Amino acid sequence: MAMNQMDIISEEDRSVLRSLAGKVAELAARKTEEEKRDLWTRHNELEETRPLIFCDPEGGWKEIIQADMLACRNDLARGWELRLRKEIFWAQGLKDDRVIEPYFDVAHVYQETDWGMHEQRIGGERGGSFIWDAPLKTYDDLDKLHAPVITVDHQATQQRLELAKSTLGDLLAVRLRTGWWWSLGLTQRAAYLRGLEQLMMDIYDHPDGLKRFMASLRDATLARVNFLESHGLLRSNRGDSYVGSGGFGYTRYPHNSDEPSQTKDMWGFCESQETTGWGPEIFAEFVYPYQLPLLEKFALNCYGCCEPLHSRWNIIAKTPRLRRVSVSAWADVEKMAEQLGDRVIYSYKPPPSDLARPVMDEAHARVVLRRLRNATRGCRLEVIMKDNHTLGGNPRNAIRWIEIAREELGSE
Repeated sequence: MAMNQMDIISEEDRSVLRSLAGKVAELAARKTEEEKRDLWTRHNELEETRPLIFCDPEGGWKEIIQADMLACRNDLARGWELRLRKEIFWAQGLKDDRVIEPYFDVAHVYQETDWGMHEQRIGGERGGSFIWDAPLKTYDDLDKLHAPVITVDHQATQQRLELAKSTLGDLLAVRLRTGWWWSLGLTQRAAYLRGLEQLMMDIYDHPDGLKRFMASLRDATLARVNFLESHGLLRSNRGDSYVGSGGFGYTRYPHNSDEPSQTKDMWGFCESQETTGWGPEIFAEFVYPYQLPLLEKFALNCYGCCEPLHSRWNIIAKTPRLRRVSVSAWADVEKMAEQLGDRVIYSYKPPPSDLARPVMDEAHARVVLRRLRNATRGCRLEVIMKDNHTLGGNPRNAIRWIEIAREELGSE
């Protein structure tokens, strides 16, 4: 196929991108980046280090880098420009422990079908809340469920890759890398297809149907992962990749992100935020057994996101090669510290609400972090500020929170 007109970058846009890429390359060459890379590697190998700190503004990026700040005109170029400007702000503004790498990643161009059915969402405009009409009205329709079918446009992918190389390749190493999934946890998809309230009713009214449903989701997800692996579409995430619900993938295991990878050499990740209200016995019967075959495929595993895991630890602890566990703002931080010790990374997620107001409540942020510091002595601690829908219109909140976290945790 011919190159899309939106993939033709003007000389003006090219000049903007090259100027920014040159700055990223300069920042990536700093000695501090190698020091941070070494810290993450030792941390992931469960060696004792200072607590590592990472902040992703997420929804707050639109308040940090506003649309009228972008100089490029072409849509593709504007997306690339935004990514480069984020790298620069991470290095010069946030100054957390995220490593600035001399890479520029390009994703595959592909299409993917649904699961044989799809929810109808109502609301959600401008990032707001929504409800949905779940399509799986009866378990008699389970035979309509199938694994999503992925079709990669290899020609368009190669053209996009070559465009990036010709634009930026002498400044940053251009890599082909696609985030095919975030979580393999199954329960978000289950909630969309069946409905969250209906899933809760099914535990009592249709337990066998629910188990068949979860088995179908497991098998379809395994088929999708196996397809990606067998077609050489996976790349190693044991380097600068964001893994699980926080932290980066650096380990001493040799990896080459330009070569296809296999799950047996990668980080895996499951969570089950949608079942927060389910007791541990119900979780152990209806969720975890269906996640386990997916987790078994990976070299190292992460578990959890916003759900509190202290009451589920005896189940989660069975995860093979478990290396990173999320300790959410709703978890019992002391109990989790006792359960994890120095055997598993303690990935703490502080409340993002601290950053969501025009003037941050610094006193409250310090109380949260001091309790964490006192509870986690001897743990392999990382603190991941995420799920920020807004910074209260004040980008300084993210910067100041990192400064406070360093002071309270001794991560100067």
